[in-house]
Amino acid sequence: MTGKRDLVVIGGGPGGLVVASVAAQAGLKVTLVEKSDRLGGDCLHTGCVPSKALIHAAHTAHAARTGASEGLLSTMPGIDFEQAIVQVEQAIATIQAYDDPERFRGYGCDVRFGRAQFVSPDSISVGDEIIRGRRFVIATGSRPALPPIPLLEQAGFETSDSIFKRRDRPGHLTVIGGGPIGVELAQAFARLGSRVSIIEMADRLLPTHDPQVSAALQQALESEGLHVITGAMVAGIHREGDIRQLRLADDSTVETDRVLVATGRRPVLHGLGLEAAGVEYNVQGIRVDRRLRTSQKHIYAVGDVCGPYPFTHMAEYQAGIALANIVFRIPRKADYRVVPQVVYSDPQVASVGLTESEAVAQGLRYEVAHFPLAELDRAITDRATTGFARILLRRGRILGASLVGPHAGELVHELALAMRVKAKARDITELVHAYPTYAQLNRRTINSNYAHLLRSKRLRTVVWLLQRLLP
Repeated sequence: MTGKRDLVVIGGGPGGLVVASVAAQAGLKVTLVEKSDRLGGDCLHTGCVPSKALIHAAHTAHAARTGASEGLLSTMPGIDFEQAIVQVEQAIATIQAYDDPERFRGYGCDVRFGRAQFVSPDSISVGDEIIRGRRFVIATGSRPALPPIPLLEQAGFETSDSIFKRRDRPGHLTVIGGGPIGVELAQAFARLGSRVSIIEMADRLLPTHDPQVSAALQQALESEGLHVITGAMVAGIHREGDIRQLRLADDSTVETDRVLVATGRRPVLHGLGLEAAGVEYNVQGIRVDRRLRTSQKHIYAVGDVCGPYPFTHMAEYQAGIALANIVFRIPRKADYRVVPQVVYSDPQVASVGLTESEAVAQGLRYEVAHFPLAELDRAITDRATTGFARILLRRGRILGASLVGPHAGELVHELALAMRVKAKARDITELVHAYPTYAQLNRRTINSNYAHLLRSKRLRTVVWLLQRLLP
């Protein structure tokens, strides 16, 4: 291969694959370099896909357990944990077919496997070869972040990179970290038969969400038998045989068979040769502007490697921004005001826009529309009444929302769209929602904020006058 490539993409995860495939189909000479031996990235192999497949298996087990306890099933079927992992592997394999390198080569994309390293602002090395490019996109993703716990390495631990490779179910799993990854996997393993403890350094689970959300989720997890410890730091780990003893900062201890570290993620920057490229970065990732350009304007970055959100859907969104600028030369800028976030626990947690804490910090005046799931007819029929919706309203429009309950990750998109197009809250209340559905939750929540107006003296006076003055 001679001459400069129009575009060189480093990283074969969701963001890199979107950029490479679209640019190649549009006619650019594209080279895609992936350091592992397969495409798809962490989302497919160690993140979103395996975790959701395991959550589905856990949901099936929980449904059977619930059916037995309610008398719908005569006995509780046995749980085959190894088969649950097999289902995880099958889900990965099915989706992997869409990320076959030959598919991208069919688009005209040159796919390489190897470690890419900048040797200058316009060239990288891959093995013994030098590849030159007019433009570059860095999409190397992130990796699990490890806390500085003494003797952690010696004791042995799991992360999301390794936990799905184990086919033996832990008797007692202790999860360090009460964020989205931690609570999702903790609940899944508990439902599949493990005894589970969660240790979170903050004073509550999901510390980036509002306190009401954290409290509702913790109550739900504890009702299923999970042991939740908040406001606690692991000061050290001692291993004796197969047992690990975690010592907390208050000198209390937790004994466990296996430790899962879920304390966030860090951008993959090591070995990229960013200094040789003149690309600025820090511990949070590569610095980019709103057009996703780095300090070298011909080099872009998308996804976890630059933030600000470590979501697959964010990487795909940013890929579209980069493509607009690189391929179509449209100076499009990223807009992070409306970004749905979902925690796939049960009940699910979903949010969009500002939290109440953020609104207060910004000095904004707002109203809160709150509706408990226990009063939603479909939730009552499904006996799934744990949760609520809280929607922040400002001047008749949605400022932000938090949903806790079944299908919250689906319901939040109606609110996100309303925010995106700057619709008024009443547009949702005027939309006909099918009955009985969970989708009615958004409408019922917003309506609840106006219920007091029906009983106001002013409205009753107006209605009284209208009834007497108009025929």
